[in-house]
Amino acid sequence: MNRGKRVRVAAAQFAVGADIAANLGAVLRVSEAAAGHKPQLLVLPEFINHLSWYDSAEHCYEVSLELDGDFLRQVADAARAADFYLVANCTLRREKRTCSATSLLYSPQGELLGINDKQVLIGHENNFLQRAGAPGPVVETPIARLGMYACMDGVVCETPRYLALRGAQVLCNSVNSFAPDESSLHIPVRAAENKVFVVAANKIGPLVPAEMLDQLSAVTGIPARFLHGAGESQVVGPDGKVLAIASPDREEVIFADIDPGAADDKRRPDGSDLFGLRRPSLYRPIAQDPATQPAAPAKPCERLPVAMVQLRERSPAALSPALQYIKQAVGEGAKLVVLPELFCTDPDARPTGADARQAQQAVAAIAEVCGDAYVAGSFPWLGRGAELQHAALLIGRDGVRCAQPQLHVGERHSWAAPGDEINTLDLPFAHVGLLTGEDVVYPEAFRLLALEGVDTALVPYCAQEDWEILTGLFERAAENHINMVAVNGGAIPGGTFAARLHKDFTILTPWETREFDGKLTFPPMTVAKEDAAVTHAELTPAHAANKVVSVGTDLLRGRAWALASPLVAENAL
Repeated sequence: MNRGKRVRVAAAQFAVGADIAANLGAVLRVSEAAAGHKPQLLVLPEFINHLSWYDSAEHCYEVSLELDGDFLRQVADAARAADFYLVANCTLRREKRTCSATSLLYSPQGELLGINDKQVLIGHENNFLQRAGAPGPVVETPIARLGMYACMDGVVCETPRYLALRGAQVLCNSVNSFAPDESSLHIPVRAAENKVFVVAANKIGPLVPAEMLDQLSAVTGIPARFLHGAGESQVVGPDGKVLAIASPDREEVIFADIDPGAADDKRRPDGSDLFGLRRPSLYRPIAQDPATQPAAPAKPCERLPVAMVQLRERSPAALSPALQYIKQAVGEGAKLVVLPELFCTDPDARPTGADARQAQQAVAAIAEVCGDAYVAGSFPWLGRGAELQHAALLIGRDGVRCAQPQLHVGERHSWAAPGDEINTLDLPFAHVGLLTGEDVVYPEAFRLLALEGVDTALVPYCAQEDWEILTGLFERAAENHINMVAVNGGAIPGGTFAARLHKDFTILTPWETREFDGKLTFPPMTVAKEDAAVTHAELTPAHAANKVVSVGTDLLRGRAWALASPLVAENAL
């Protein structure tokens, strides 16, 4: 689709209750209000027909909709009257009295153009709704190529990734969530990591029957205010920047003017093709049955002291202060220390075999000062067959304990041969994985670490885009529920942080160490000040073993692995 074509897209947020007729009235009301802004696309929240709260499977079926029923006929009529494309999500009646959570795309003529069932169900949805049996469509329209997904499908990376790989320029996300994590983390990252636009519509108002709010709050320990939709519907650009956002608690229509053709440009700032660098053959575990994959080993370590080291410059001369700071960090109790990417190389020179030999000397010097701790950094490195690679190394007193060559090699590291496997190390206090370079912008890379049972990711990197440091990397920690230490050595300031995991994580279970604050996956952060040479933090490796965000919903084992085959296909583009 040609660049430069302006399209106005909108999202409407509103409350939905147990009265189906009133809910239809709300849909028609916000559709009419949206029409006043003259958008060409309107996205509505998830479950517009009824609260996601059911007394029984029969009750769920009774309040669900028929494709040719009056409710959806009036929704189609609203699209026709306003002359816009409309994405509506509802529970839909299916065969054998089953139901699905389904997004529907209507044309300005009121025609049904696309149907997409939800792939990842959360909590009690698993008791009443059936999962998608096939990946969703990408619908070619005169305004843009559109893809649809709903709520939990965007908390993990696979569903939006597949739609983007199929050519979607605008992803329409219908949300039913009380968690601010979605608006602050997952929604913008899904846009940026795929370089597409995302239009996300969330709810306001109670997400459970209003008359049961106080009772459910008392039983679950969740304050009543967190049983309401969190709002903050938004439009996000391919760079991860929020173009329009709604309030957290008011009925509202937000809109933005976008150029869908901009989503066809997948280039990174260094000129690399984001999708062209993908390594589908490496991603095969993502499409394998999790029952065949090992569970994360339980770690006894609930408190792991770590340190982040920032250096004023990147050059061979940086080794000397790095050694000083390593000794300081270890002396102050750190068991893991992370340095920036390629900290002791010349940033203006193309590394050679000579640089790799100097890196060996640097590694030997680090091994002499690290004591019982381990130090992570990245270096030019001679891999198997004496190929020059860019590798993240974990160094102990005996030298290199784990080497992870960069898997996705772009223009910035064009001198390096790519690695072909994920390497991890099981330490007495953590199961550690490392990533560096362009690997940090690939959600598949972090998913592979998690599937290997990694509880702690060490990431020396140089950010190229703002979204990497604003949301990208700690979203990786959130969606995989792993600890992370990331040290940014790039020109963009910030982005050096440690993300640890809460012990209390699964909602609707007793919490012992914190009060419920609405955040499901967002990890607590220790962010280094830009002028701090050494910053200490504490991680919690033992807490990574629990991936259950809600009863019946495991972030790792509950992903739509059976529909992920397009992610590992060489011809997915």
